[in-house]
Amino acid sequence: MHFDLTPHQRDRIDRLAGEIRHRLGTPQEASRPAGPFDPDEWRIAAELGLTGLCLPAASDGGGLGALDTALALQTFTRLGGDTGLAFAVAAHLLACAVPVRDFAQDEVRHRLLSDLAAGRAVAANAMTEEEAGSDVGHLAMRARRDGDHYVLDGEKSFASNAPAADLIVTYATTDPRAGFLGLSAFVVPTTLAGVTRSTPFDKMGLNACPAGRVAFDGCRVPVAYRLGDEGQGAAIFQHSMAWERACLPAIYLGRMERQLDRCVTHARKRSQFGQAIGRFQAVSHRIVRMKERLAAARLLLYRACWLLDEGRGSAEAAAIAKIVTSEAAVANSLAAIEIFGGAGYLAEHGVEQDLRDAVPSTIFSGSTDIQRELVAREVGL
Repeated sequence: MHFDLTPHQRDRIDRLAGEIRHRLGTPQEASRPAGPFDPDEWRIAAELGLTGLCLPAASDGGGLGALDTALALQTFTRLGGDTGLAFAVAAHLLACAVPVRDFAQDEVRHRLLSDLAAGRAVAANAMTEEEAGSDVGHLAMRARRDGDHYVLDGEKSFASNAPAADLIVTYATTDPRAGFLGLSAFVVPTTLAGVTRSTPFDKMGLNACPAGRVAFDGCRVPVAYRLGDEGQGAAIFQHSMAWERACLPAIYLGRMERQLDRCVTHARKRSQFGQAIGRFQAVSHRIVRMKERLAAARLLLYRACWLLDEGRGSAEAAAIAKIVTSEAAVANSLAAIEIFGGAGYLAEHGVEQDLRDAVPSTIFSGSTDIQRELVAREVGL
């Protein structure tokens, strides 16, 4: 076993860190987006290479594997990049561009990937429906073949990036009798007639990532925009989730590292009863627990990514990594508020924002309870 990064990986991270510092300067912790990202913020993420990290170099992507993709996302948030923007980028890349990379038809793959990698197109993943969140095998949305097109009808209730998207990766039932084997996947340009998107939801956190509803009303999608074969949609979705569950939580690793540094600095500077509060065991042990959770999450997430890169992608490893990372993000954010006290509760200091951004990590890409169900099946229960 080897637990260190290679010199090449370290060099890549150092170069990216330098570019991020040049672009972002010294971010103000309390200066967090109140609403969805604007075109300039997306352009900066694209110019940093984040929108194409794991896409082929031949399509203007970074050509990176899962672990290096996670390291880049972690570096962005560690150096002050907004968690919501990082989430928007990761959703675009992992839940959308990855299935296009691996399942799009030859006639459209390179063009779509080039636009996605360069950030010229924003992608949204639309799977969730009112009655099909965790139960993705029973989608109400339908797609029927009509010559060289599919006609899509239905509504998706929650799609990250949808209000800003140029392309939507979505899933529909093509054979209602076949259960999860009757789902098919499509990449849909939002310029097509019959596609309607809502305004962004007002959410608890991850403000920079716009999320909304998507309706498809007689939307005619060329067969060339189907991903994989008809009936392969469930497998394609699980493939994209393997990448998302392994890599996306890295944005919380970076944020927890920055959060921990802030707490240590505050515990050294803040004095009560004639000494720095870090000298009190109640504070120092709370910070040590933050460190423990971060270290465990980092090792598990790196392992899940490494297995993916080795062609040994494990649903169990990805599920455990997501559980531990998301629960650590919530617990550490609560601890940070307690360490900062009243200042941690005030929005002006930016400490509470990390908690609001962390809570959804236990819900998206399969809730924590669903992840535990996956692990239970893997151990034979």
